[in-house]
Amino acid sequence: MSRVLAVDPGEARIGLALSDELGVVARPLSVLRHRAREADARAILRIAVEHRVTRVVVGLALDSEGQEGPQARRALRLVEVLQKLSDMPVTTWDESGSTVAALEGQGAESMLDARAAAVILQEFLDAKAG
Repeated sequence: MSRVLAVDPGEARIGLALSDELGVVARPLSVLRHRAREADARAILRIAVEHRVTRVVVGLALDSEGQEGPQARRALRLVEVLQKLSDMPVTTWDESGSTVAALEGQGAESMLDARAAAVILQEFLDAKAG
């Protein structure tokens, strides 16, 4: 596996996390301010290219019954734009509990969304390894 970029899309901020080159360990990378869907997608893809990423994983907020709500539908629209702008593989991953887990971790409050993206990415990487 090679580098993977995780995206935790929110209404105001977008958290990003990056895996190591072996695809084993996730770490928070940065937080983007949400602007417009296409501008966000272009910024995400620019960062993906800069870090030689081969896959993007977008967190999908599912409810307690595994159904898509408004947040998930917004994330899926971002996925559509990412796929339209690039041929890089884009995968969704259930982000349930990622913010709660990120709140339990340590680090600057300004990086909370990036830590949530790292939780999403680590779960994705662990599932692929197992």
